[in-house]
Amino acid sequence: MAIPYFYPKSLIMKISAAFLFTITLLTASCNQGNKKTIPILKTNTANNSLTIAETIAYKNGLDKFDQLEQIDFTFNVNRGENHFERSWQWRPKENNVTYIKDKDTISFNRNAVDSIIMRYDASFINDKYWLLAPFNLVWDEGLTISEPKKEIAPLSRQETNVLTITYSDEGGYTPGDAYDLYYGNDFMLQEWVFRKGNDTVPSMITTWEAYKDYGGLKIATMHKDSLGDFKLYFTDIKVD
Repeated sequence: MAIPYFYPKSLIMKISAAFLFTITLLTASCNQGNKKTIPILKTNTANNSLTIAETIAYKNGLDKFDQLEQIDFTFNVNRGENHFERSWQWRPKENNVTYIKDKDTISFNRNAVDSIIMRYDASFINDKYWLLAPFNLVWDEGLTISEPKKEIAPLSRQETNVLTITYSDEGGYTPGDAYDLYYGNDFMLQEWVFRKGNDTVPSMITTWEAYKDYGGLKIATMHKDSLGDFKLYFTDIKVD
């Protein structure tokens, strides 16, 4: 599996070796430069007129998001014998974020991010995207969503549903990137393919598995590559 190399916006600054390792490793999902402000949604889904993308988001619990006051989680990556982790506390209604790693604790508001905080904000955006990617089918601006079709999934080798999202060439941290989302008849993601710059060659392919329910939010707590050498997973998830 090829890991894309990406440095968000103003991350051309002094970064610790561990932090640089993580930014280099985990960039398949940092497209939220195209994001809207996270909405507190009160949408009636009973009209049966949702698109496939919206259905995926709501099947994962998007309608419960407006009830959420705080979500805590630890973002973990194993690549071979190397392990990295960092923890977050997020209060979406206030847009307040706290970063916790080793002895460092940094709190900031995402409405007032300066050049010093930006590297932490970029990491938060990345980690949150992995945590709640289905919601971004509704939250994000500047993306094109394909018609669904049937394809052989790259990892399971089983025929399944696939939806492709492509981000605009303008704006965002990684403009023009594409994701192929493989999902079951229950509308839950099973695998995804990240293609940097909408290339035809995959940059990253991982599973979506080990789903758990947290206050109505259905979260895939494990992502693996084809060999299991790369594992990205979440622990210490708490929803209030």
